[in-house]
Amino acid sequence: MYSFSLTSEQKMLVDTVHRYAEQKLRKVYREAEESRTVPTSTLKQGWELGLLPGSIEADYGGFGEYSALTSALYLEELGWGDVGISLKLLTPNLFAIPVALFGSKGQKEAYLARFCDEAFVPATSAIVEPVYQFDPAELKTVAEKTADGFVINGDKTYVPLADQASLFLVYASEGGVTQAYIVPAETPGVTVGEPVHLMGAHAFPVFNVHFENVAIPKANRLGGLKGIRIQQLLTVSRISLAALAVGQARAAYEYALAYAKEREAFGEPIAHRQSIAFMLANMRIEIDSTRLMLWEAAWKYDNQEDATRAAVLAVQYADKMVLEVTDAAVQVLGGHGYVRDHPVELWLRNGRGFAVWEGLVMG
Repeated sequence: MYSFSLTSEQKMLVDTVHRYAEQKLRKVYREAEESRTVPTSTLKQGWELGLLPGSIEADYGGFGEYSALTSALYLEELGWGDVGISLKLLTPNLFAIPVALFGSKGQKEAYLARFCDEAFVPATSAIVEPVYQFDPAELKTVAEKTADGFVINGDKTYVPLADQASLFLVYASEGGVTQAYIVPAETPGVTVGEPVHLMGAHAFPVFNVHFENVAIPKANRLGGLKGIRIQQLLTVSRISLAALAVGQARAAYEYALAYAKEREAFGEPIAHRQSIAFMLANMRIEIDSTRLMLWEAAWKYDNQEDATRAAVLAVQYADKMVLEVTDAAVQVLGGHGYVRDHPVELWLRNGRGFAVWEGLVMG
């Protein structure tokens, strides 16, 4: 049976992350957007919240276990704070969470403890490819078996933090089945190319990466002989992405609502105008609807039910919702919505990105 009551630990987590989002992310989001860099102190403070160690078992240095619902709760707060900075902060999750979920005992012992230390770990994943109608289940990047391991060839795009990454988790087709491979950055054949300049979320650096005859040992195949289940990882990513979208939309709605209550026209707040009031009401309905959809998907995942369909529906609805809500926020502000003195123009640009960020978020 579903319950909408948070545990005391979840309440504490949400409150803690919201304070960080309000006091840290909201203070520097515009600076990070303009400079395309995240202040070191902001990244450090976010890492020190211990969000990733909370998804890693104590045997490997953490203090919890993965919960899609708990992750969704804190991801909404990060999305409310700033999407660009949050995507950068969450990049190590793209490597660590798949290892935590599918890694062999040896792989977990070798890699997970470093994500529980005080220093931010520049690890990342490479899944998206520069092809039309990208499908994670039908990758063009291939991993061919050799006597000693595997050789990887292919091109990836939208690879976060590739220019500073120490570890890559590379997704490739092995005999027509998608698997993942741990590739240290210094491995011969790994070439980090030009940065990809996004429409929004400028604080989130992504790059093209070329893999040419990249040889790795058998031990670097994630999950060993069992490998991974790509649909399960995509379900986790979709729930995470939907939660971040809800946070971004909530930020836009709250800002537009406050503006509509304060801005006067013809002697009264514009919130009294029926067209504005209806728009704000619809924004709130769409946000709450999306949240319920993603919570259902997260609950199913945590209870070992098949959450594939629920996660697909949640993320597709979220992609549509966040773009509509952020666009409506710009409309509520009128001409002011199009100028950089207000954050809604940035949030609209960020909102457009959710449809292309699949696989780039994992919380």
